[in-house]
Parts: sequence; C-alpha cells; structure tokens
Amino acid sequence: METGQFWSSAGIIDRTSSVNEQLLADLSRLQADLLEDGLRQDYALALIGRSIFCQYLADRQIVNQHRLSEICGKATLAEALRNSVATERIFDWIRETFNGDMFPQTDNAEPLDSRHLNRVADFLEAVDPDSGQTTLFPYQFDIIPVELISSIYEHFANPAKNIRLSGAERKAAKAKGIHYTRLPLASFVLDEVLDDLTGLETVLDLTCGSGVFLVEALRRLVRLRSHGRPFTRDSVRSTLYGQLYGVDISEAAIRVAAFSLYLAALELDPDPRPLEALRFEPLIGRTLHVADALQIESIPIRRMQGSPAAASRPFDVIVGNPPWTFGGKASTVQLRSKLDGNAALSPRNPSLAFVQRSMAFAGPETRFGLVLSANPFFGVAKTGQNAAMDVVRKLSPVTIVNLANHSDWLFRDVTMPAVAVFGRHRPDPRDRITVVQVPWSPAGRRSHTFEISASDVVRLPCSAWKRQPALLKAAFCGKRRDLVLLDRLAQRFDTLGDQLQRIGSKLRGGMTLGDGSGDASFAHGLPLLGTRDLRPFNLPTDLPRFSKSGAERPRDRDLFRAPVLLVKEFVRRNARLVSAVAERDVVFTNSHYGAALPRPKHSSAALAAGILNSAFASWFILMSSSTFGLWMQRVLSRDVARVPCPDLDDVAGSESGRRVLEIGTDLQHGAPTEDDWQRLDEAVFDLYGLDDADRLVVKDGLFRASWQWHSGKTRSVEPASIEPVMTRYARSFLTVIDAWLAAGPGWRMRGEVLNLAQSDPLRVVRFVLENRRGPSVVEVSDVSGELSDVLHRIEERLNVRIGESVFGSRELSVYGRDEVVMIKPAARRHWLSVSALEDADKTVEESIAGVRA
Repeated sequence: METGQFWSSAGIIDRTSSVNEQLLADLSRLQADLLEDGLRQDYALALIGRSIFCQYLADRQIVNQHRLSEICGKATLAEALRNSVATERIFDWIRETFNGDMFPQTDNAEPLDSRHLNRVADFLEAVDPDSGQTTLFPYQFDIIPVELISSIYEHFANPAKNIRLSGAERKAAKAKGIHYTRLPLASFVLDEVLDDLTGLETVLDLTCGSGVFLVEALRRLVRLRSHGRPFTRDSVRSTLYGQLYGVDISEAAIRVAAFSLYLAALELDPDPRPLEALRFEPLIGRTLHVADALQIESIPIRRMQGSPAAASRPFDVIVGNPPWTFGGKASTVQLRSKLDGNAALSPRNPSLAFVQRSMAFAGPETRFGLVLSANPFFGVAKTGQNAAMDVVRKLSPVTIVNLANHSDWLFRDVTMPAVAVFGRHRPDPRDRITVVQVPWSPAGRRSHTFEISASDVVRLPCSAWKRQPALLKAAFCGKRRDLVLLDRLAQRFDTLGDQLQRIGSKLRGGMTLGDGSGDASFAHGLPLLGTRDLRPFNLPTDLPRFSKSGAERPRDRDLFRAPVLLVKEFVRRNARLVSAVAERDVVFTNSHYGAALPRPKHSSAALAAGILNSAFASWFILMSSSTFGLWMQRVLSRDVARVPCPDLDDVAGSESGRRVLEIGTDLQHGAPTEDDWQRLDEAVFDLYGLDDADRLVVKDGLFRASWQWHSGKTRSVEPASIEPVMTRYARSFLTVIDAWLAAGPGWRMRGEVLNLAQSDPLRVVRFVLENRRGPSVVEVSDVSGELSDVLHRIEERLNVRIGESVFGSRELSVYGRDEVVMIKPAARRHWLSVSALEDADKTVEESIAGVRA
C-alpha cells in the first residue's frame, strides 16, 4: 500500500461487481416486478422498506427467532411474508415499537396481496425470480452498510424510475435534477468539511434526497463527540435528534432519509436492547422537512442537552448535492424572488442559486461542502461567471475540486461535469482559491477511489481569476507554469477574434440543415462541406453540390464567400484542432466554424489556420475552453476566437510567418507525418517568441489534451520509460537549475535516473550538486536489489521515512546537504517536462528558504 503496488496488482478490487451493485440490481428488479403486478409505487416502497428493516433487526439479532415467533408466529421474516396474517402482525409491531416516519401508511381498504408478499419473501431468501433457483448466500443486512439503503432512493423514490410513467412524464421527472450521491463522494465532502470539529456542530442539507450526507455526518459527529471513548445511546440519539437537518421536495425521499438515519443510529448503538427502549422520536416535521428549499422560511434548531432554544441560530455546516438542471423561466423567476437582491444568479445553472439560498441559514463561520455543476465556473456566459465569482467571494476561502474525470461512475445519467466546492473549511488566505484536479486513474471506477497528488493542487489569486476567467480552467488542467504563460500571452497579444473583428469578420457556426424551413436557395449549387470532409490545411476538391432549397438555419451568403477560414467543431484524436482555408466559395454545416475574410487577407487566413492546427492552439484550448478538457472533445467558436494571435498582417512577412505559410502549403497534400507536425509546431513557437521552457510547457499541453480520449488516458498512466520519458524529465529539471547555477562559477548538477524495473510502481530520480565546472549531465544508474531496498538505502542516507510520506502525498522531494531525490508513482503523467520545471522551481524556492532560515 505504501509504494502503490497494491492498486496496480489488486485487480480483484472492483466495486462495479460488488455485492452492493448486485443488491441494487436485485432491488431494482424487485420494484419492477411489484409495479408490473399492480402495486402502487408508494406501496412498493413501503413494503420493501419495512421488509429490509425487519430483516436488518433479525440479522443483527435485535429481534431473534424466539421474539419473532412471539410477534407473528413464524421463525423467519420470509416465512412471515408468505402468510398475510403474520405479515400484518409484524408490520403492526414495527409501527408500535418504532414510529410512522419510516414508511407511509398503506390504505387499510387495500389488503396486502399474497403475490407481492411472496415476491419479497423470494428476494430475502435469494430465490431467482426467473429460474426459481436459490443461491447459497442470501443477503445479510447486518453486514451490508446502512449507507447502501439510501441507494433505494435512486431506484424507488426517484419519480424518473417509475416504469409506469410515459416518456414525457419520465423526461419531466428527470429534469427535476434528482441524482443519487454516491457514498465515496459524500465521504470525500464530509471528510473535508468536518475536519477538526468538536462533534457538537449542526449539519444542514437543503436538498437531502435519501439522506446519504446526513447518515455519513451522523457517524462522524458521534465519533468526534466520543473523543475515542465508546459510544453511548444518549450521544447517538442526541446527535440524531438535534444536529442533523434535511429538506427535500420529495416526501418519499424524506421517508427514506428517516429510515436510513434510524438504521444508522441502531448500528451505532452499543447495545440495541431492550426493544421497548428503541422507539425513536419522529424526525419528519422536526429535523427532516418535506418542502421546497427555495420556499422554506426557517428551520428551527432543536435544543440539545439542556441548552437554550436557538431557533434562529445559524447552522455550523451546510452540505449537499443540489439540482443542476435548468427548470425553465418559471423556475428562474422563483429563484430571483427568494434570493438576496444583491446575489448574482445564473438562470440556467440553479445549483449556485441553492448555494445562495443556503446562506440564509448560515453564519459568518459556517462551513460549506457542496457538489455543484461545473458549468458556471468554466463556461463563457458572463452570468454564470459572475454567479460563480459571487459565491466564491461569499464563501472564501474556497477550495474547488474538479470531478469531471470521474463523471462516468460518480453520476449516473448525467452528461455535465461536476465540482465539489468547499467554503471556510481551511484557514487559507481569503484572496485566493485552492483548485484541485482529481485525475483519471484506471483503478478509480473499480475501487471508487480518488488518487490526488500534491502537484494536482494549484492556488490561484482571486484577482487573477476576476481579471482573466480562463485562468480557473487552466488551474484545473495545467500547472503554475501554464498559468504564467497564459497570463503573459494575454498581455502581449490580441485574440484571433479581435483581429477578425477589425476586418469586419467573425467566426460563426455553419448552416443547420434541420427541417429546411429557412430559405437557402442562395447556396444552391455551391460545394457542400460535410462533417468529415475537412482535413488539416485541406478541403477535398470533389465535394458534392448543395442541392436543397431550404435549411433550418441557412445563415447568410457572405459567410460562405472565399477565402474562408474554417475550423472543425470537434477536436481530432491527436488532440489537434482541424483548420483550413477555403479558396473558393463553399457551404459548410454547423459542425464547422467559419470566418469569411476579404480576398487580400488570404495570407492572414492561411497563417491563422497554421496556428490553429499547431500544438500551441491545442494547449491553449485545453487550458481555456469551456468544454474541451472537461467533458467533450468539442470546442466552441468563442473558445477558438480567444486564441492569442500576433498581428497576422505584420508577421506574415516575417521569417517565422513565411515558414508557417510554407509548411501549410506543403501539408495541403497528403496526411501530415509526425515530423511535419513538429516542423509546424516549432515554426509557430518562433512566431510567438516562446523560450525553451515555454515550448516544453506547450508540447506537454498537446499530450495532456490527448487525455480527453480513453487511449490518451491510458497512455497517461503507463509506467514511465527510462528513455525517453525519465531522462527528458531530468534534462528539463536541469534547465531551470542551470540558470541559477550560472550565477556562481564552478558548480554543476548531475541527474541520476535510477534504472528500476518497468513493473515497479515508483520512479526515482536523484539530482546531486557537484563542485566542478561544465554543463549539468544526466546519467542512468543501475540499481541493486528490489525497489524496497532502494528506498531503504535512501531512508538511511537522508534520515527520512519514505513509505509513510509517499503513501500520504504520492509525490515526495527528499533533500540532503547536496542532493535532492524525486520519488513519484510510475505513471507517465507524473514525469512530464512541465512537471520537471515545476519541481525545479519548487526546489530552488525551498533551497533559498532553507538558506535564509
């Protein structure tokens, strides 16, 4: 575990095939069978919930066979369910012993049907509904975690899951933004937001759903209150009754939340007996409320342990996963009516509105931990940017964690990316944002884990974000060097959009064919550029002719007049944009962007195409675009228009400009080779005057952009090879160090790349300062023994515990008197040249700080 070998070898850790997933699948099948057999959805939820609760009591021996027999005359719950009289008796006993919060009351005029009861009994006895075969291992609810019960919400309480709904009704239900929060995400949020608290704090979830945040908060608060001592029933119950508060618009969800909290309290109870003492106080209407979070006016906090009533006291912690989806104009009006008049609002992204609403229940010290739509933080819409900045300002200091790389397993049926936003949970400076990228890993989906390293954390001044909003995206997708280069380019160059505007042009989407309702007769007979026709620098000469008379959005004739700078909407798998210049009039569809330029500007258009096809544009789009790098292989016209661009007229005649034009002409025929791409990239770098370090940053940006495809993700985590990856890392590191050593004569640094086995989970590079003249060098050093032997020798020489440190931070810099040792996971993404530059910057900074100390 300390070296990381566990995650590379333990393929059996796969939560997608775990008992949890199987239970959810079986519960989903059970619900479907009950509904198909005529049972109402709320009755199905009540029947399944009661049955699971009873089985939980039996499996934990809270109700043993003898007691169960006394209650209903049967030795097992499955036997009782096969007898309607016994079933009524045990369900009546639940209502008397506990309370009615857990499940809605069924209509007494509709007796329990034996078909439904037998189906639930089959489920408890692990009888396959199709074959009738029984498995050897029925579910044991004393082992299955209580948090899983909240998953029932996703399968049963969510109206979009109701098989009886029509397609339109299901679509409307889905639009309400009801999404189950997976336990790993809830745990991640609560681990951060409850860190270092006393355990006496109050927690509010304004959109609590089935209560997964509240259940996990109950566990943590009870543990914090105990200070390492055994739990007591009093501490568990007082936490349950006085510290956890939830609101949800769905009554079914609130009932599942109450049910889950009761089960968790029973599980935490050190001795859940006698039965007479187990009756719970009702939660619904006291701490759990069926209400619209935007309408509820107050949530009184209950008095605890003799403390005075504090109905107006703010909550200490606010958590949740509010709705992300747009509810329409009526919803926007409702949002505005309930928010502070000074609150910035993003109408199409309501999750931020829920944050603003939650501030009505918060105080100046209230901590926040919320899962939100990422769109307002990275989008180009000013309303979204302003709303995001307003929330960050009010909650500062803020940490934003990008979860986009894990959307496929964290959020089912959701197409947009998400972020976790933490506010006031750390004593950081209020004038900067901490941003965290959670990178993709092959083990993430299987093990439901996040692998975060120190280099995945970047800090951004709020003033820089306000001045240049794209820097927030760059902080997630890049490193400090990327941010510095972006900022410098923005100050030195205008954008491509600015230059097009000065000559009366603009990048616009092409014709939408659609229903043909608009007049497109002007385009009849012109060549038609299809979705797959455009290639780098090249348009086919044999394009078909536009033969229609109409289009849904025909655009205007001038947009298609040559020369036209064309850009493909979707990025190629090599992570490069596709751009070319049409030298004849051509109709292009909305899978392209185009800008018609005056005929004398043909060279400027060709030069712009050269820039857009280069690694420079790929790097810039990755760092600044609102979709690419987050959740789509797509760019918007506004993303392309923001590319920094030297004055095209001025540089067209320069040496580097002529080379870009010549290369573009050469590449019009045939597919470019890797050497061709490198020639183009270097010419574009010269056009921008990039130094050696900047070029390394941009080249790595092209590789990082390829991570938007599965093949690229896989390459990012491949073990770094000695040649060329590790040696290139070492040489890049030394470029920074050499600049500093040049100030003092007689010193150089030697880089040693330890020649570890390709299968080893770590890589190690040692840099040694030597009192001798000459350029710094890089060597590959053979090692003796296993990886553990190598680490042990470093530990002895430098007096440090490497295993513990690597396990915690994943990346480690170990300093000696005249050396620094870099130890990181073997994955290639840790050993990029841009990472070497960052590591060298940090080494110089920490060395200077050490000298001053």
